Amino acid sequence: MTRPVTALTALVGGLRVRIRQMPIVLRLVLAVALAMSIVLSSAAAFVYWRVQYALDQQLDEDLTVYQHSLARAVDSDERLPAGPTGSTYQILDSHGDVLHAGKAVQGGPLLTPAELDAVTHGRTIRRDQGALLPISPDPLRLEATRVTRQGRTMVAVAAVARGHRDEALRELLGQLGIASALTLLAASYVGYRTARAALGPVERYRRGAATLADGVPGLRLPVPADRDDELTRLGHTLNRMLDHLEASTEREHRFIADASHELRTPLTLLRAELDFALHRPRTADELTDTLRAVDTDVRRLIELSNALLDLEQLGSGEPIHHIPVDLTDLVHAATDRHRKAAAREGRTLTVATAPAVVRVDSRWMETAIANLVDNALRHGHGEVHIEAQAADGRLRISVEDHGPGFAGDFLPNAFDRFTRAEASRTSPGSGLGLALVAAVAASHNGTAHAANTPHGASVTLDLPC
Repeated sequence: MTRPVTALTALVGGLRVRIRQMPIVLRLVLAVALAMSIVLSSAAAFVYWRVQYALDQQLDEDLTVYQHSLARAVDSDERLPAGPTGSTYQILDSHGDVLHAGKAVQGGPLLTPAELDAVTHGRTIRRDQGALLPISPDPLRLEATRVTRQGRTMVAVAAVARGHRDEALRELLGQLGIASALTLLAASYVGYRTARAALGPVERYRRGAATLADGVPGLRLPVPADRDDELTRLGHTLNRMLDHLEASTEREHRFIADASHELRTPLTLLRAELDFALHRPRTADELTDTLRAVDTDVRRLIELSNALLDLEQLGSGEPIHHIPVDLTDLVHAATDRHRKAAAREGRTLTVATAPAVVRVDSRWMETAIANLVDNALRHGHGEVHIEAQAADGRLRISVEDHGPGFAGDFLPNAFDRFTRAEASRTSPGSGLGLALVAAVAASHNGTAHAANTPHGASVTLDLPC
């Protein structure tokens, strides 16, 4: 018993593997064909059962009427009646001997010994003789009951021909088989065409993706603009994903290009200073000056690297954390770190804030405010004024200085990476401060705006809080 079960399990497993390896279209067609086979078989079985029931009911009514008239004639010793067309009869004694019989059944008795014994003891037996398939000659439906005549027990067997009934059922089976086969073929063809039409966009998407995989830039999947079905929405989703991938790739390339371009200069200067120091023996003062210059270059490298990494982190789409923060504490935390540098230059930092609690990412907001203050200290003059206020769900932070302000041709590109005004190109800085400020504002769904005031430059952050 174990061996056949194992063989059947292996057969089913192999069949599943073959089906999974088929193309989706063929699997869909097989599923449609299987479902339609079940539906058609159920419908055909129901129709066949209803027709058979109606034919059997009519045949049984004719047989019952004929049996009653035959039993009444035997009991009253009358002439045996003629039954329906194709009907016949047998009158048997209790031993199974045929006393009277119609022409079609003049041979042996129609009942078996067991059936004869059951009928003589009062049972009524009804059964068919001959099969529907394969075709049997002279099929009958017979009914046998016990009758008495002059105190003698007899058995009256009435039989009606089933030929017309069986022929009608065989014809019905043939027609149902042909109709089911044609319907199954039509449904499979329609299912195949429908599946091909439905999966056509998927194949087009695959070909488009294959083209993209070959490295062709700027291509997108061919999505029809006049539809809004599941496959069309899938195409739009894939195109958005490709947009993000392309933007991510472009950001990565830009990061590498920016880093290589901006790091090259301080690294070259650092190498030149070290080579110069090692070229011949130096005094202690000369070595100290060289180390100070190297320290300046290293600091610039660290500042530039941190700024590039911060920009990359903000641009990567990494979620920021909005938490409740006291606005006054936030601004003071960002500005206090610059007070010593301002004092050394004889400049002042003034802060004006309105009491409020805002929901922002404190880490990035401190970085943005600190960059604005640092930018004002480097490129402006006089007092640096920081003002922050929250009202109507908006947070506005502005940093103003006293000085020449922004050059007119610099303002449109003030927040671009590595963009520096001509006057500031010789001053310290990486050109990434305002770009980082703009990235922080964008990550909070806000904006950054640079402008000139009557007494200097002003940069304002405006974002929801």
